[in-house]
Amino acid sequence: MFDGTSFGATGERTGEVVFNTSMIGYQEVLTDPSCKGQIITMTYPLIGNYGVNDEDVESRRIWAEAFVVRQCSRITSSWRAQMSLDEYLRENGVVGIEGIDTRRLTEHIRDAGAMKGVVSTKDLDPDSLIEKARKSPGLVGRDLAKEVTIREQYRLEKLPDSPEPTLRVVVVDYGVKNGILRHLRQQGCEIIVVPAATSAQEILRFEPDGILLSNGPGDPAALPYAVETSKELLRDGATLKNIPIFGICLGHQVMSRALGAKTFKLKFGHHGGNHPVKDVQTGKVYITTQNHGFCVDIDSLAEVDVEITHVNLNDQTLEGTKHRTLPVFSVQYHPEAGPGPNEGNYLFTIFRQMMEKQRA
Repeated sequence: MFDGTSFGATGERTGEVVFNTSMIGYQEVLTDPSCKGQIITMTYPLIGNYGVNDEDVESRRIWAEAFVVRQCSRITSSWRAQMSLDEYLRENGVVGIEGIDTRRLTEHIRDAGAMKGVVSTKDLDPDSLIEKARKSPGLVGRDLAKEVTIREQYRLEKLPDSPEPTLRVVVVDYGVKNGILRHLRQQGCEIIVVPAATSAQEILRFEPDGILLSNGPGDPAALPYAVETSKELLRDGATLKNIPIFGICLGHQVMSRALGAKTFKLKFGHHGGNHPVKDVQTGKVYITTQNHGFCVDIDSLAEVDVEITHVNLNDQTLEGTKHRTLPVFSVQYHPEAGPGPNEGNYLFTIFRQMMEKQRA
């Protein structure tokens, strides 16, 4: 039990309590659809000092269930700020709690593992709250992609300062971030975004030069329809038409399961903007942005026709693969950042080059 002071909206929300190690970028974290189902604890002690604005959102709304910080700044100091963090949470109906020992909470999650929790401003009875947390759905076996995906497909034209589109990419939206779409547009791609449950036949009907399976929240084992679509794309799309496929985060997990790998739940997940990942082919180490609670079992790749390309240096878990014969690759981390370092941006260039090669 942690007693603190509320900010943002009043109310009560349940979710899986995770800690995020990013020092900045709280607005991008809150609006990342991968945060659906999460109560986010920021490890950096002062959050909100530069406010929020309309440009730094990663999707159409806040997806985090609740927000936990040591101190929410009441001073908003940035020429870009349009409102305070407190106002932003209130406007979006998100409960926040401050004044608790976030270092102690983080150590508890690190040692005991991520677990279900509840943040409340209306029920202050410990026994009642514990029971609510225990009865909450959690993340295992839960299809959250269907809750964050778009309902209707849409098309994005080029950015004003980007080249004329020469390539067409279909993005399967399991919870795609704006940063991914922005990087694709900067690479000169026309983008068609489709809902998570779109079939392989519908995707191929757009005659794409490439297909991107996006990031998203929750358990990949709860998305059998997405795995089946990926199987069909690998069989009918990449094999017959050599269409490159790029998977990011949940998309990486979905693709890996389609190829025959297994996934499992991490003890406390990877959430933050400072995770070291090694490219095993070059030996280079990249500092990456991550937000996932599940992972592909590296040992299950023995019978899968892929090569390991990236590993996490904190715990040696899998961070990336590429197919041995098909133009298919994926990474567990977020190459688009938002927030975080931009060291993974090169993967979007590789994706474009793969599409250009196949088109030639």
